Amino acid sequence: MSKIVSLSELTGIISSLKKQGKKIAQCHGCFDLLHIGHVKHFESAKKIADVLIVTVTPDRFVNKGPGRPVFPENLRLESIAALQVVDYVALNEWPTAVETIKLLKPDFYVKGPDYKRPEEDITRNIGLEEDAVKAVGGKLYITEDETFSSSKIISARMSKLDDSVQSYISNLKKDFSGDDVVKEIERAKSLRALVIGDTIIDEYHYCTPLGKSSKSPTISTIFKYGQSFAGGVLAIANHISQFTEQVDLLTCLGKENSQEELIRSKLNKKINTNFFYRADGTTNTKRRYLDTYLDTKLFEVTFMNDKRITIELEEQIIAQLKSMIDGLDMIVVADFGHGMITPAIIKFLESSGKFLAVNAQTNSNNYGFNYITKYTYAGFISIDEKELRLPFGDNYSSVETLIKKLSDITRCNKILITLGQAGCVYFDKNNFYRVPAFATSVKDSVGAGDAVLSVTSLLAKQDTPALLVPFIGNCVGAQAVEVIGNEHPVYKDKLKKYISYFLK
Repeated sequence: MSKIVSLSELTGIISSLKKQGKKIAQCHGCFDLLHIGHVKHFESAKKIADVLIVTVTPDRFVNKGPGRPVFPENLRLESIAALQVVDYVALNEWPTAVETIKLLKPDFYVKGPDYKRPEEDITRNIGLEEDAVKAVGGKLYITEDETFSSSKIISARMSKLDDSVQSYISNLKKDFSGDDVVKEIERAKSLRALVIGDTIIDEYHYCTPLGKSSKSPTISTIFKYGQSFAGGVLAIANHISQFTEQVDLLTCLGKENSQEELIRSKLNKKINTNFFYRADGTTNTKRRYLDTYLDTKLFEVTFMNDKRITIELEEQIIAQLKSMIDGLDMIVVADFGHGMITPAIIKFLESSGKFLAVNAQTNSNNYGFNYITKYTYAGFISIDEKELRLPFGDNYSSVETLIKKLSDITRCNKILITLGQAGCVYFDKNNFYRVPAFATSVKDSVGAGDAVLSVTSLLAKQDTPALLVPFIGNCVGAQAVEVIGNEHPVYKDKLKKYISYFLK
């Protein structure tokens, strides 16, 4: 246990060792399943230095597919520290080793032979890490040891995934490799997408419940801190901007407390913004109060005017759409039922001749009043099971039966229905594809459906093979539920890495 130290302690130790003329080698990784390949790697690293330090990726930054890491960070630290060849072990504080290298200043940063070809590193971190070690006077060293894959071993012998997921993945691997899936994701970067719909600011106010008030039947809480996230159409634009080079955003803000400065600070800088302003209300804001200890939502307060926008504003938006339409490959409609997407705007979008991806969401503000069946054309639809069942008032028919009905009404041949813990069903040209859920832990489900819509709409537009659309969608959903609110979008490189490890 004396080998396990904090990064700040390790910085002081290394400084002292360097004054004694010692050479320092640093290895870095997840080391989820410690095996002979790791031991050989550490031994090779120790041969070129006097002292070997190992830094370990924290649980929260491990991105190697669902159910990972198998072993928590404390056990991974202890396992490495038990090896005689290792002198010190520390838990990293960042997603990559870049900042750690700058802090520790090793003489050698050591990676395995699978990093010989930097262009094959889908995260592109190895280049950044090499730059960091050179900047502190060290060098990158690649070992020549035989490689073993922890991910392959874990997938084959120790997976936390249930039998249905493992069976599904096994069958998918017969037709597609990780590289095949990554290529489909990369294809989307040439698309130009317009995202139109309702802006929502998601506020999370964290409180500590104190108990019942002494003078009324009220639960008293004390405010701790708050966070604000760009939700609704803003989140969808942010997600899409990770996968395409050209994204246009068209939305309405309220003149009263527009929060435009906050919104602009939360949006990806490459998004081309088109803001319109309604004079009869504030920018839509949903304020959620949460118990700090359990991250449990206590209640929600909504600030919005969800009446339809004025005819004058509607005409301005349609005029702007007419001026933009020619340069677009597709339009993504984020219809949260908060008054911006009017029948006239829907009619224009449906007649535009562009590929139309649509989500008409059911939420507490519009329950029973914002059905997907108000659309008579769509190239792609992504909604959840409740949003499918409500328009038909049918809680018992199969999802497949209702999808067929929806397809007839909307003339849509590509429909994705998310089923929560049961995964999803994808309908493509009269065929159905069921895919199990991959998420093994859920921090917050808010915005997960928006993330799925964002990525799968691009895939549907480019005619990605039908087997892959729901698979990639569920991978996106699994990553989205690990994030509180819309703290950050689903990153393309992170998704590619997740999928590549998943299909090893």
